[in-house]
Amino acid sequence: MALPTRADLARLDADDPLAAARTRFRLPSGVIYLDGNSLGALPAATPARVAEVVETEWGRDLIRSWNTHDWIEAPIRIGGRIAPLIGAKANEVVVADSTSVNLFKLAMGALSLRPGRSTIITEAGNFPTDLHVLQGIEALAPDRVRLKALPRDALAGEIDEDVALVALTHVHYKSGERWPMEAVTARTHEAGALMLWDLSHSAGAVAVDLNGVEADLAVGCGYKYLNGGPGAPSFVFVPERLQKELRSPIWGWMGHGAPFDFGDAFFPADGVRRQLAGTPGILGLAGLEAGLDAFEGVDIHQVETKSARMGDLLIQLVEQRCGRFGLELASPRRAVDRGSHVSFAHPDGYAIIQALIARGVIGDFRAPDVVRFGLTPLYLRFADLWDAVDHLAAVLEQDEHAQPRFRTRQRVT
Repeated sequence: MALPTRADLARLDADDPLAAARTRFRLPSGVIYLDGNSLGALPAATPARVAEVVETEWGRDLIRSWNTHDWIEAPIRIGGRIAPLIGAKANEVVVADSTSVNLFKLAMGALSLRPGRSTIITEAGNFPTDLHVLQGIEALAPDRVRLKALPRDALAGEIDEDVALVALTHVHYKSGERWPMEAVTARTHEAGALMLWDLSHSAGAVAVDLNGVEADLAVGCGYKYLNGGPGAPSFVFVPERLQKELRSPIWGWMGHGAPFDFGDAFFPADGVRRQLAGTPGILGLAGLEAGLDAFEGVDIHQVETKSARMGDLLIQLVEQRCGRFGLELASPRRAVDRGSHVSFAHPDGYAIIQALIARGVIGDFRAPDVVRFGLTPLYLRFADLWDAVDHLAAVLEQDEHAQPRFRTRQRVT
């Protein structure tokens, strides 16, 4: 296949139906940002919105803002705005806590819905926090819960009548490989188990239809493709059909049916609201809501289409211009099997990323050897891919990554 030119990619930008969305973000001059799959870029509306919450709603109106600015409904309201991006109804999504906490809540709740079954299945090599949370659940009740972390190609065959829950990350954090959500969910249901999806590397970048595939439960973070800011709160999906049955193991007062009656006894709120626990973090919620403003009028299917095209082009450019330097594709080649990042393996992966960052091309590294490039269709341009690979080729041709300053590991990679 002929190598596209930068002019070819610029023409794609000129015809891009999402091109105007780039103006909704503050992007530093001289930077090509390929790490929005780890931390989304700053939306232009966020600083003013967060300042308004701090200075006016908190500073002037103080505690009255729980009512006058409807802080109390923020988790439900913002969950409703995430719902269309993941194929859910507005009353099936709530924003609360972190992904790790929400994964724990949903997994424990799922176990209670399948009495007599003891096995949780997940993928070996899944994102560490998912594995660690599930390991912690097993450690809490070693006589009642067994965790099986299995290779991807062996997983479906192990879903049997003892399995209570299958918990998987839809798009793998390292390789970008995407599970066939509908087929895996159907296989799980055939065995009578519940299906929990982690959408942290999916929501806002690829089209997800939770209700269309009859998913049982889902979690996802707010700071990657949803652009909610560092540490933005997570979201929880519980379909209407399970909301009355599924109880959170954390009986916090915001999940209480009448929190301001201040009664001693707990009874859960109706609907997805019962997945709340402590007081919501209003500043984090404000940042997430501003991030979701960037999706106004955006068709998530167009986002996925652009992501797929970008991934195909990035693979082609890297392989044709840099393949001789030992970079090996670590992501699926077919776009249908891939999320919105592309990874390459190289023994000097960490140093290569550091050399690129010094040039203003920000990707990231995942141990032991993965160079990872996130594709964020709302603000990344096709021509940026050409320029990024131009820098990558220069780093490799000039052996810049051999410099000692690029080989010292920092705490965050």
